[in-house]
Amino acid sequence: MARERPGQHPRQPQLPDLQVRLRTELNRIDEQLRALLDAMDRMQGLLGAVVAISREVELTAVLHRIVTTAMDLVGARYGALGVLNASGDRLDEFITAGLSERERDDLAGTDLPRGLGVLGHLISHPEPLRLDDIPAHPSAVGFPPGHPHLRTLLGVAISVRGEIYGDLYLAERRDGQPFDIHDENVVTALASAAGIAIENVRLFEQVRVGAEQFQRLLLPALPDLRPFTAAAVYRPAAEPSKLGGDWYDAIPLSGDVVAVVIGDVAGHDLEAAAAMASTRNMLRALLFDQGSTPGAVLTRLDHTLQAITTNPVTTTALARIEPEGVAWRMRWTMAGHVPPLLITPEGPAEYLSAEPGLPLGVDVGEPRPDHSRFLPPDATVVFFTDGLIEHPAHPIDESLNELAELATVHAHRPLPEFVRALADHHPSDGHDDMAVLALRTPPA
Repeated sequence: MARERPGQHPRQPQLPDLQVRLRTELNRIDEQLRALLDAMDRMQGLLGAVVAISREVELTAVLHRIVTTAMDLVGARYGALGVLNASGDRLDEFITAGLSERERDDLAGTDLPRGLGVLGHLISHPEPLRLDDIPAHPSAVGFPPGHPHLRTLLGVAISVRGEIYGDLYLAERRDGQPFDIHDENVVTALASAAGIAIENVRLFEQVRVGAEQFQRLLLPALPDLRPFTAAAVYRPAAEPSKLGGDWYDAIPLSGDVVAVVIGDVAGHDLEAAAAMASTRNMLRALLFDQGSTPGAVLTRLDHTLQAITTNPVTTTALARIEPEGVAWRMRWTMAGHVPPLLITPEGPAEYLSAEPGLPLGVDVGEPRPDHSRFLPPDATVVFFTDGLIEHPAHPIDESLNELAELATVHAHRPLPEFVRALADHHPSDGHDDMAVLALRTPPA
């Protein structure tokens, strides 16, 4: 056996061996980097999904967003969310996504899933469930007629306040592969965030309903205004924290005279709502002095408010409609409010544009001019607050024109339907509360 001579170096690895080792190590690093980037993409997608879900303020929208977001995160073709009933043993609601129009038509008439089979298994055992072959599962009972054939499934329970709210189901990855542990982890994380979003939107709805009920308690029920007909509608702001100061009122006076008022107290809180109630009550008392014009009544109201309250700035429009021959005359004044809209049988809707005046609470020394307009039989006058027309993306004139066209289209309807149509199809963005009061003169 040959021996190394003194001073001779050990044998070095051959160059091809080094290249193989280096290539192997580089491939391993590349795979690790790809896995890291994929994990980062999943986390970024999950964060974006959580933000998107938390933006929704309606429960139906939240549930549908949860399904579609989960599908996007794992590349699933189908998705569904089953909401449990009060006892937690059956599905009370089933939201689906991913079905084509033809698949929906094939399932038309099929009853809502009751939570049996594999769905029932997840209800009874709310741990994450991954299946590579759904029909092979012991709990599988088959699909109803017309249902697409599904092979793979990922199911994760959604909890709200520690109780199972429902189950999220995903089926058929678009790449044809079964769901893996990474899919399970990301959907489980999404389900945790979904439970918080569901709870938030339920609390949001409770606050919104409470605020709306409080606001409506402050608004009067319209009295019998014969010979006139009248109708009003109030819609709260989209955000429940924005308790509004919008109000309306109509008061029958002697001699077939009626007083109509609409107003908006600045602010969106309890203070604005309280100021609205006190302003409305003071104005009601002043209106029974029929010797005063609408401008004089608002001037007295402004002085009174300044003397005994700290109410915020308020815009309002006040009108008196009284007989004139066989028809009617409206006398009105405004305190920084949007003009009323007049619709007559002879022509399209028009705004009764006039000197708007200053809002209440700005300058009590400023005179308040009165305006007058003849009203023919069967004329409709619409009073409204700016929440009906304000939209940050549209000029105010554009919104006013849109409202006038809308009023013209629906003017033939009975007044309750008419005011609801204006509130349902309003040109505003809904950020503010809105009130509409319409009064119609008797037919000829």
